[in-house]
Amino acid sequence: MTLAELIPADHVFDRLRAADKPALLSVLARLAAPPLGVPPAPVAAALAAREALGSTGTGGGIALPHARLDGLAAPTGFLARLDRPMAWDAVDGRPVDLVFLLLSPAADAAHLKALAAVARRLRTPGVAEAMREAGPATALRAALVEA
Repeated sequence: MTLAELIPADHVFDRLRAADKPALLSVLARLAAPPLGVPPAPVAAALAAREALGSTGTGGGIALPHARLDGLAAPTGFLARLDRPMAWDAVDGRPVDLVFLLLSPAADAAHLKALAAVARRLRTPGVAEAMREAGPATALRAALVEA
């Protein structure tokens, strides 16, 4: 599965707003649930449970929240650029402004491969900055998938 397949164009959200990390995870759950055909509550609960294990803030202003859910057919990604950076308890202490959400089937080996592929791409020199400087959602997605 390519990054372009993992992140459909309608799974990109620009200038997303939330008061804090728990509120943002809830917003992401509400946005992700309809295209996945699942209710938002289990998505939000799975994201909160994963975040309770340790921060998904990887540094450099990037967070990779992820969870496994029953009822999904394949890993699916969602990309968000925040309206303003927010505290995330990231490994480097920096606030986060770029968020990649990965939701995968409960018993799927592709979850870790997809997560690793996104992390590698986001660590590629210049990709995060290109995403921050990109125009609308289509350009934001292109900065990630076409790097």
